[in-house]
Formats: sequence, structure tokens, C-alpha cells
Amino acid sequence: MRETVVTREMIANPKTKYGRAKASTRHFFTQRVTGAINIVFLGFLLFVVLRLAGQDRTDMVAVLGNGLVGLPLAALLVVVTVHMRNGMRDTLEDYFHGDLYRLLMLLNTLFCILIAVAGVAALLKLVFWG
Repeated sequence: MRETVVTREMIANPKTKYGRAKASTRHFFTQRVTGAINIVFLGFLLFVVLRLAGQDRTDMVAVLGNGLVGLPLAALLVVVTVHMRNGMRDTLEDYFHGDLYRLLMLLNTLFCILIAVAGVAALLKLVFWG
């Protein structure tokens, strides 16, 4: 695969086409939507944290095991990991290029998937099996 080197002249010329426009638009849109959802869920997350402050394990399991708390918290965890992946993508794009960038993005994606799957599995276990 041949890699195109992006120069200052290419970036300065508005007629130059580089990168995938649809992927960049999707990334931009996803980042904004997940950020807005995170802001909306912030109140819910603060409620859960304040409700669990100073409680023991049985109270924590009772609160998180409630479907009205555990399921939205699982959805929030998925949205947060998508937002985290996109934010790390922005940082990696600034500092790395080529094969190293692709490797780091793969590791970033795998890490985010691992966090989401582990967290959602734990919450679903509490909701459905106590």
C-alpha cells in the first residue's frame, strides 16, 4: 500500500483531496453526539455516585441491580467508551502516522471494546442475576 505524504502546500490548497471525507464527517458527528449524551447522563451519574457514597456492598448491588439504574448505566458506559475512542483517535492523529498510527488505533479500539464489554457484562450480571 502506498502512503501519501501530506505537505503544507496540500493542506493550504482548498482543492486538494486527502483523507476520507465520509469517515471524517462520521467521526465529527459521533464525537459531538456522544459528548452531548455524556452531558445529559452526567446528572444521572452524579445521582448514582451520591446515592452509593458511604454504602456497603449489599446496598451497592441493590442500587446497581435495579434495572432502572443498571441498564442506563450500561448504555452510558458504551457511549463513554465510544467517546473515549474518538478522543484518543484525535490525539493519536496529531502525533503518529503510518503503520505506527494504525497499530496504536487498533490497540486503542481493542482497549475500548474490552472496557465496554467488561463493564456492560458486570452491570448486566448485577441487573439480571444479582
